Amino acid sequence: MRFEISRGGSGLTYEIRNIVLIAKKLQEYGVKIIWENIGDPVQKGEKIPDWMKEVLIDILKDDSSYAYSPTKGIDSTRAFIAEGVNARGKIQITPEDVIFFNGLGDAIARAYSSIQVDARMIMPEPTYSTHFMAEVLHASFPSNTYRMNPYNNWHPDLRELEQKVKSHKAIVGILIINPDNPTGFVYPLEALQNVVRIAKENDLFVISDETYINIVYNGKTTVPLGDIIGDVPAIAMKSISKEAPWPGARCGWMEVYNADKDPIFARFINTILHQKMSEVCSTTLPQMALPRIMQHPEYKNYLRQRTDHYEKLSAIAYGILKDVPFLIANKTNGAFYNTVIFNESVLNERQHLQIEQPEIKKYVEDLTKGTIEYDKRFVYYLLAATGICVVPLTSFFSPLPGFRMTLLDKDVDEFEHVVKTIASKITEYINSSK
Repeated sequence: MRFEISRGGSGLTYEIRNIVLIAKKLQEYGVKIIWENIGDPVQKGEKIPDWMKEVLIDILKDDSSYAYSPTKGIDSTRAFIAEGVNARGKIQITPEDVIFFNGLGDAIARAYSSIQVDARMIMPEPTYSTHFMAEVLHASFPSNTYRMNPYNNWHPDLRELEQKVKSHKAIVGILIINPDNPTGFVYPLEALQNVVRIAKENDLFVISDETYINIVYNGKTTVPLGDIIGDVPAIAMKSISKEAPWPGARCGWMEVYNADKDPIFARFINTILHQKMSEVCSTTLPQMALPRIMQHPEYKNYLRQRTDHYEKLSAIAYGILKDVPFLIANKTNGAFYNTVIFNESVLNERQHLQIEQPEIKKYVEDLTKGTIEYDKRFVYYLLAATGICVVPLTSFFSPLPGFRMTLLDKDVDEFEHVVKTIASKITEYINSSK
């Protein structure tokens, strides 16, 4: 080519997917991989119930399911969502306040790319990779973050949040993820109210990623942002990818709150919509299916059975990992991830796990040469030695060394075996340099 055509990257890596390349290479060496890196219930053995499949079969007989939808989304589906919000009586929206996207990844990309480059979102740390990468790419500078505290059950440091939004005038919005990914923290009502208060007092808007809003257990409760937002401008981002679960549908949407109360925020939403127009619309079939699935008489019971299972696996993981030396474990209360961290300074570049096969040993040694995050080093050795594929916590843009695994295994005994294997390998790894 006559000159460089690719736009310079940010240097960020989506490790949730990147680690798959390493795992597939190990598969070539005969390693059996246990996939704990990505939150896909279907890949982990979730059986889609027949009643849900029948809903889709029925919709496929409708010729309109093969057509474009309106840019904002199917009118009847947007009305269904607005009616659900309005029925709670805390805030009133119209179907025009609902915008559909090809998954939340699309919604996130459109939202952050519509913000001026010198305006910033502040987001939790650690945070879900898609949010962080989209925000950093839009501004080409490191992000502003507030800490989720592992020594306080991953509760967000709201004092730090408040101090930062007051001192950094470029911050225009606050991101929360409720329930949180990767930590599994569920925001109690008071914490949500304080986030809204901070936004109101500092003239900010709020984005709440509520992908897992109906996946809450262990006696915890939370509320959607719309129930406590008052007159503060905000966006709730929702999806059917994990709740239904139907990640391959790529079906997510925004619920826009209070755009009529702030002309600057209204222009921001209009910019998002104009971006959306450039791709005409989002996929029609899952939009048509959403109301029928969620109103089906079997849906609530199906969701309850799934959350009961995650609660059981959450207890198993916590029961095993909480007693591992040099590890800090909190019980997951929402979503379906389990995140733990290593005590500071316990990891180093001399640690390793025993690997018998010479070519696998050499492969992982080559991977971990030079400068590499210590938790990533552990994750690569764990993968090579056991086939268990987890994600290093530093890949969620946190300085805390640790890892995230899922709570999705349908076989309880197998899951317990995996967690016990991880626990034993942590001990072996840490002791290997002594």
